[in-house]
Amino acid sequence: MKSSLKRYLIGKPLKSDALGEQKLSKTKALAILSSDALSSVAYGPEQILLVLITVSTVALWYSLPIAVGVIVLLVALILSYRQVIFAYPHGGGAYVVSRENLGVNAGLVAGGSLLVDYILTVAVSVSAGTDAITSAFPSLHSYNVMIAIFFVICLTLLNLRGVTESASILAYPVYLFVVVMLVLIGVGVYNIITGQVPETLHSPVGTPVAGISLFILLKAFASGSSALTGVEAISNAIPNFKDPAPKNAAKTLLAMGVILAALFVGIIILAYFYGIVPNNHATVVSQIAEASVGRNVFYYIVQGTTAMILVLAANTGYSAFPLLAVNLSKDGFIPRIFQIRGDRLGYSNGIVMLGVAAIVLIILFEGATEHLIPLYAVGVFIPFTLAQVGMVRKWLREKSSGWIGKLIINAIGAVISFVVAMMFLVTKLPQVWPVFIFLPMIIVVFHRIKQHYQDVGEQLRLEERELPNIEGNIFIIPVAGMTKVVENSLHYVKSLNVEKIVAFYVAFDQADAKAFEEKWHKWQPNIRLVTYYSPYRSVTQPLMKFIDKVEHQYGKSGYQITVVIPQFLPKRGWHHALHNQSSILIRAALLFHKNVIIMTVPYHLKK
Repeated sequence: MKSSLKRYLIGKPLKSDALGEQKLSKTKALAILSSDALSSVAYGPEQILLVLITVSTVALWYSLPIAVGVIVLLVALILSYRQVIFAYPHGGGAYVVSRENLGVNAGLVAGGSLLVDYILTVAVSVSAGTDAITSAFPSLHSYNVMIAIFFVICLTLLNLRGVTESASILAYPVYLFVVVMLVLIGVGVYNIITGQVPETLHSPVGTPVAGISLFILLKAFASGSSALTGVEAISNAIPNFKDPAPKNAAKTLLAMGVILAALFVGIIILAYFYGIVPNNHATVVSQIAEASVGRNVFYYIVQGTTAMILVLAANTGYSAFPLLAVNLSKDGFIPRIFQIRGDRLGYSNGIVMLGVAAIVLIILFEGATEHLIPLYAVGVFIPFTLAQVGMVRKWLREKSSGWIGKLIINAIGAVISFVVAMMFLVTKLPQVWPVFIFLPMIIVVFHRIKQHYQDVGEQLRLEERELPNIEGNIFIIPVAGMTKVVENSLHYVKSLNVEKIVAFYVAFDQADAKAFEEKWHKWQPNIRLVTYYSPYRSVTQPLMKFIDKVEHQYGKSGYQITVVIPQFLPKRGWHHALHNQSSILIRAALLFHKNVIIMTVPYHLKK
């Protein structure tokens, strides 16, 4: 039943040689890897306006030059990550660039930031999409957390089915959102050109604004730069592309940049000409749609596709997180289970881990994760900055063909990314202070894991050494009664021609101990029985004491102690819950005995 449910949810297993069929075309990759970046046009422009409105409505014209600054940063990032794609065609993005050019710790800062950021991407995006839905249907507002968790589970299962299948399904709503936004922008621009938008709605460009300062402008620029989250995802996911992977990834990155720039600038221009003022009742995109076409069917299509893209933005995390985890795992900084491909050839452990972590965040913050957005953004710009600086150092070191032009691009990107990151840290300190705690903690954990793997490798490596002589074997068999299960274990041990076999029985009262000994000697006269009385009804503690005693008596003589655990296995899985699982407790306790071998002899029940 369990297997059938799994097959129904994620599909039949795929052979390893079908891995090539799970690669993404440029069209599908654009949809699945750019959803996070494209969704940011729903809130990026609004973040700029929210800062400027604190001065006055006249200051809103500054959104135009700030948008130009954001586009300059976008161009720098696109060109930089395009160079990253060709320089590091096996993926890894900011983590690999930082590690190889700036050192291990810089790489871990970038990698750790992105891992956390992808978790935040899922939690924030799904919560934002859920808010959009419950805003349209207020009666569902009390179910925000449940709806958000449902979406995370659906996305997790969808990604467990494989990269290609999830991309095929998610491509339609992503491209629908792009088309709807382009139509909205087209209608809005047409209204402006034809004079249907009164000039009194906005202040002229260049109007003096009292109280404006460079700090406020930089703060607005940093807030608007949150629209660039997700730009790095393609450089992390190069292995998911069809061959030639680097060229296809570079083209996809360029296409994403063009679409994102067009949508971002379009929304900013319409917001300026329509004189949109952000408020708590309607988003900027909602106000633009209403001003452009009114509250008709198209308006609700805009709202619906916006809600969809906000939820689907989470899928960028599902695409990039597992691949980044693979790179960190190969370097030994996180558990090796993240390198294992699942039945559908995806890195299922990374996918499941991401889904679980996002659900935990949603529950902890009760679905209200909007105040995590600054932390989410600064978690992106730290790797952005490190990646750009890393590429600068790479060009200075290698001085390959055309390195000066590449150096200038990365240097500009590094400066702008650093300024944005600092502005987030300064202006959003109450929201982003956890970064000063979790980043050092993550780096320490990474190094501890790495050290553990090195220690294990040293201890498991074959080398010339003299193994201890085994003079004989002592088999201890814990027994709970005289049954076929015990008989089966005794029969197996006898077949090994072992010198010393000891049955061990724990009695909870003295009369029971004596009665059991009499029955045992009649049933197995040739097998020694040791009985311990346990007044506190513990089974494992008396057994451990007896093993310690035997080890002390025979261990120095070169005897190997083996504990044989008789265990019956029910026919059906759910039957296990109906029986006392003392054998599990005994095995768990014995694992800490260095010189004891544990052996389980199963007895399978037929009904």
